[in-house]
Amino acid sequence: MSQTELPDIQALSTEMSQLRQELQLRDQLVQQLSQELFRLVKGNTNFIPPKLEPEQDLTQLKALQEQLQAVEQQVTFYQEQIAVRDAEIYQLRQSVQELTDRSRMLEQVVQELPQIYRRKFEERMAPVREKVAQLQRENRQLQAELQSVSYRLALKTRTSSHSGIDLPNFPRPASS
Repeated sequence: MSQTELPDIQALSTEMSQLRQELQLRDQLVQQLSQELFRLVKGNTNFIPPKLEPEQDLTQLKALQEQLQAVEQQVTFYQEQIAVRDAEIYQLRQSVQELTDRSRMLEQVVQELPQIYRRKFEERMAPVREKVAQLQRENRQLQAELQSVSYRLALKTRTSSHSGIDLPNFPRPASS
């Protein structure tokens, strides 16, 4: 996840928290107002709304209905905003989870790389080692043959040098 996405997530989360707090505050105020109105109307038998002319009643009723409709629209708007932010948060959490999983997988691959390279190196070195061993055996065999030939040559040279130069055989004088 890039560095710019983290502040965006934090900003969205902060804004969503603020919207939720505002919505809760409004809900509390509406609840308090309705309780107060209920208490005044039901609990107080002495409470008699002032006599208003029917036009004033209708005007007040219409104003209250408009206010109620405006509050309902605001509540709907905030609920939609919260739903959108929740969807964004869910999507971002999914992305974070996917990236975390991918990061773990890559980390595991990186940790396994030295072992993989050693194994591959050993696989490639096995034929080379075998070839070196074969060449060393051939070398020892050739050295043994060379020593044998050198020994035989030395023996042959020695026997031929003992006989020396062939000198002519002169007849020996007869003894009188």
